[in-house]
Amino acid sequence: MSKVKRLIDSYTSHIFVPWRSGIAAPQRVIFCVYSENDELQLRYKIGEFRLATMNAGHEWIVFDVTDSLAEWISEHSYKESYFKNPELLDLENNPDEFIEYLSNKFKDYIEINGANENTVVAVSGVGSLFKTVKVRLLVDSFAPLVKGRLLV
Repeated sequence: MSKVKRLIDSYTSHIFVPWRSGIAAPQRVIFCVYSENDELQLRYKIGEFRLATMNAGHEWIVFDVTDSLAEWISEHSYKESYFKNPELLDLENNPDEFIEYLSNKFKDYIEINGANENTVVAVSGVGSLFKTVKVRLLVDSFAPLVKGRLLV
């Protein structure tokens, strides 16, 4: 059995457990941890996570952050400077503006898609942010916005 198949099976077992209400945002976060070598296979099989979620009686939406850094930079007033001198873009030490941008996009996305207390909001493409922002900052920003479960 492949690592991704085991991850899907583990997620399936977890998502079928009845959800408690009234728990804090950090307690509603589900992490699927896998090797970067399995990224393409996991993306190919993301529909199986959706199917497991829906079979458990929950709704499912996916927010993809893969291109978010490029989109943010392309909209930034200092983009030319960043392209000429990438070291000026020090997101590791000063991620606030980018996190705020992502949080606003995320909030709009879940509102447009009608996410509610019964929805799993999956965030894909988190690996694309490696060496730019910490996943913890993303989760800390997104989790309070999700009424159901946040899958990272």
